[in-house]
Amino acid sequence: MSTLAYATYWTCTLLLLHVFIGYPAWIWLQARLRPQPINKQPITPTVSIVIAVHDGAHYIQAKLANLGTLAYPRDRIEIIIACDGCRDATARLAERFGDPRVRVLKYVARRGKAACLNDAIASAQGEVLLFTDVRQKLAPIALRELVANLGDPNVGAVSGELLLADARTGFAHGVDAYWRYEKLIRYAESQSGSTVGVSGALYALRRELYWPIPHGTVLDDVLIPMHVVSSGRRVVFEPRALAWDRLSQQPMEERRRKIRTLAGNCQLIQLAPWLLSPWRNPLWFRFVSHKLLRLLAPWLLLGLAATSALLVTRHLVCALTLAALIAGALLVIAGRLLPMLGRWLPVRLAMAFYYLNLFAAQALIAFARNRGLHLW
Repeated sequence: MSTLAYATYWTCTLLLLHVFIGYPAWIWLQARLRPQPINKQPITPTVSIVIAVHDGAHYIQAKLANLGTLAYPRDRIEIIIACDGCRDATARLAERFGDPRVRVLKYVARRGKAACLNDAIASAQGEVLLFTDVRQKLAPIALRELVANLGDPNVGAVSGELLLADARTGFAHGVDAYWRYEKLIRYAESQSGSTVGVSGALYALRRELYWPIPHGTVLDDVLIPMHVVSSGRRVVFEPRALAWDRLSQQPMEERRRKIRTLAGNCQLIQLAPWLLSPWRNPLWFRFVSHKLLRLLAPWLLLGLAATSALLVTRHLVCALTLAALIAGALLVIAGRLLPMLGRWLPVRLAMAFYYLNLFAAQALIAFARNRGLHLW
């Protein structure tokens, strides 16, 4: 029994180290030792900006005004607003905005983002598709910087950088730190080849590389770029193309969005099982390391805690591991009981790590309970 527990301990330890330290270090070394430069060019192809929205009346006018500030030839842009069963004034406000480039597609029944994207893109005229959400503000140079990457014929899609602002709580500071860590990984993936996924708030794609996605797809911002990579093109990250969003201040604000996103990774395997094939998916190792093993992390932590407790008196390394896990748990408890401690870096990092792994565990359970394409 102790042999099995010890083997389990080391399996959990090595997989966790790979997910959070080993893979980021490996991809960083690849970017440093074998970089793949991008040959950016100052091109101005026609662009279709596509926004799928449900009940976005509060944001739509500000978004359209923001799109009007893009430093790109106005006559090279069309804007398609796909209203997915909107029950508010989103469509009316978009139509009355006064920009002749805006075209509104209205769907009475709510069908989901994937169906709206498929229909909107079927009617798009641009050579390049720019995907963005209704809520985020874009930098004026964002479109120009994204399109410049497509001047390299090897690049098929390019992601912008999402900046999270307005961190007022310890949890928000922790999430911001985690997001910075995530972006460093994406940047290294881009520098060494291709990223696994893009930022749904802002990314550009060659029109001819768009494959209609299954209705109900949650992570269009992963499935679409993975199709691009399977076609032999790169998916890269452009740090100069900025979009801004507001940070979730409390765990429960973040919970629904995070569970939906993480469960979407499980759904990807259901929709596109070829992603798990090393022969069909050029980014197989990156996909498994970056996306799938993150979902297993909470269960690996539980296995590590259980085996460390079981072997605490037999192996010093297990005793030290258990002590570290208990210290982390105490930091989380302290942060919850004494919110003023949330500004202390170890506490806010521990709380963010705890909640993000809690949400990952809940996401796996949510998907197991509802394996249909429409998770919600």
